[in-house]
Amino acid sequence: MRYPFLAGAAVVVLTAALAACGSSSDGHKSASDAAASATRAPVTAPSAGPGDAESSGPSAPRTSEAPKLPTDELTPATGSFNKKQKEYLVDRVPEGVDPAAVLQTGQETCDKLTYLVKVDRDTAVGAIVTGEIADARPAVEHLCTQHADLVREASRGYADGTYKGDQVRPGRYRDVTPTANCAWQITGADGRTLVSGSSHSGKRAEITVPKAARAFTSTGCYAWLPEGDHG
Repeated sequence: MRYPFLAGAAVVVLTAALAACGSSSDGHKSASDAAASATRAPVTAPSAGPGDAESSGPSAPRTSEAPKLPTDELTPATGSFNKKQKEYLVDRVPEGVDPAAVLQTGQETCDKLTYLVKVDRDTAVGAIVTGEIADARPAVEHLCTQHADLVREASRGYADGTYKGDQVRPGRYRDVTPTANCAWQITGADGRTLVSGSSHSGKRAEITVPKAARAFTSTGCYAWLPEGDHG
């Protein structure tokens, strides 16, 4: 189960970020919204099934299967795209959608990250982990490389959900803006509970995932971020 972004002050942070980023692009809002809906699908929590091998983190944003505009047709109505902008657009522009509108969605993603990281870095990383800021990886890779450290950290974090097998990485983690119903459980190969707990106060918590862990479940904690170098 996923929780909205977020409780308390984080709600204000995200709302302000969206308002600040949106105010500079109202003239292209309709085209940008159309591009976003055509190129992105909602991010969902990871499956609890035993064969699941894909987390809900930021590394693999899902896109629609609509035919994409050929690379040689990725040109704006006026002017031109630079190399990084064009690399970002490759295989991301559905036919019939203005490439400039798709580029704008990527630039807006960068704007949100820039705003959030100034206010609270953990909130920025958590928003990538959960997919609240969608398609962060390609935007950062091509349009705002200064945020590469946020994406790297997010790739090692966990959103609320259930993780099994190779998805479970030993190490220490801290949660981000938990709700009053934040709870977690870590089990071993025999299904025995190794670590469990809750944070009914809504205060942040830290956990250690042992090497013997085979499954990790989190609810109401929003996101867990790695402490130190997890390799």
